[in-house]
Amino acid sequence: MHHWTVSTSLDEASKAAADFIATQISAAIEVRAVCHMIVPGGNTPAGCFAALAEKSLPWGKVHCYPGDERCYAVGHAERNDVMIEVNLLRRIPGMHFHPMAAELGAEQGALLYRATLASIDQFDIAFLGMGEDGHTASLFPGNEALQARSAVVAVHQSPKPPADRISMSMATLQRARTRMVLAAGDSKAAIMARVRADEPLPVNQVGDIHWFVDEAALVIDSQASS
Repeated sequence: MHHWTVSTSLDEASKAAADFIATQISAAIEVRAVCHMIVPGGNTPAGCFAALAEKSLPWGKVHCYPGDERCYAVGHAERNDVMIEVNLLRRIPGMHFHPMAAELGAEQGALLYRATLASIDQFDIAFLGMGEDGHTASLFPGNEALQARSAVVAVHQSPKPPADRISMSMATLQRARTRMVLAAGDSKAAIMARVRADEPLPVNQVGDIHWFVDEAALVIDSQASS
């Protein structure tokens, strides 16, 4: 089942998410001496990353991996690793980051990244985003990549540019010890109502999720239930 933390604003939701992540990182390192964490791109996580950077943690034992990547040239402004570099890695230089070679194309990049993940049986944290169609990572409704079972999948014919991407597979996300999503704003209210109605959206196929949302993201759901 989903677990909900509702805050008054994106800033407060981001801080709550950062507190949760810090606790999960500490627990993973205490038990396994390392933490493997999937992180999202996009703009929404920026505040969470900033709050997380203020935490005093053994960052040298934390390894981060993008949940997905867009097949653009290295350094392209729309690549997820550029956002992650600016908002997370520059703030926590001791953290390890493992980028996807999406510049090689979806098929070759996915193949190489499977090798990168070969020694990881299970991620400790899957920090995910969610689109307004209910997609997560680059697993879109109706796309054949959604059914692929390899650890990392090539995505073609994405409904959002670019058409070619690389993504952690649904199987990989489902195996993560902890799954979480940060979502905010009234633009997410319609899809959040569908999530809470348990529609078979990609994000609802991931499994139990710890949700960190602001009140605006739940406005339609609240009106529907009043």
